[in-house]
Amino acid sequence: MTEHLLLRTGRTLGIFAIALTLGACSILKPAEKTEDGKSATTPTDEAAPPGKSDVPTVRLITAQTPAVRAYRKTGARHIYKAYANRIYKGKIPPLVYAVVVVETDIDADGKVTNVSFSRVPSHAPEVPPMIAELIKATSPLPSPGKLGGHTYVDTWLWDKSGKFQLDSLTLGQRSR
Repeated sequence: MTEHLLLRTGRTLGIFAIALTLGACSILKPAEKTEDGKSATTPTDEAAPPGKSDVPTVRLITAQTPAVRAYRKTGARHIYKAYANRIYKGKIPPLVYAVVVVETDIDADGKVTNVSFSRVPSHAPEVPPMIAELIKATSPLPSPGKLGGHTYVDTWLWDKSGKFQLDSLTLGQRSR
């Protein structure tokens, strides 16, 4: 018991020492100089221009609230309507060719502003660009109303025939 406590305390102290060392690295870093010779880290009396921030912009996925899930189905229906002949009818095969998780950014009017991917199939690199083109070609999607501009996520189940289903409207998968 005492040996276990000593090991645990030693491990905790080791992690703490590493954290302090890493923190000290940023403190000891020499200040960068701007073109006029001033320190880049020293605050100035000048106000930053409106809209400018030192914090990098990070794109956040919209939380999957009931309203966002409902809009996801609305967007999927819009895509299904535009590509009725490309929708895989019935239950999709158990070994679908590609599963692609798509993040679609839309503005307050439903215009697609960006399409990106959080999961792409390494064996089917041709599929994500085709999906992006299909989505962009259906823009604008229906207006998101009170949701306004946001990013929503849907999963595309792509059959080797080129037909697809969207997870939000899928009829499921066959067992064989």
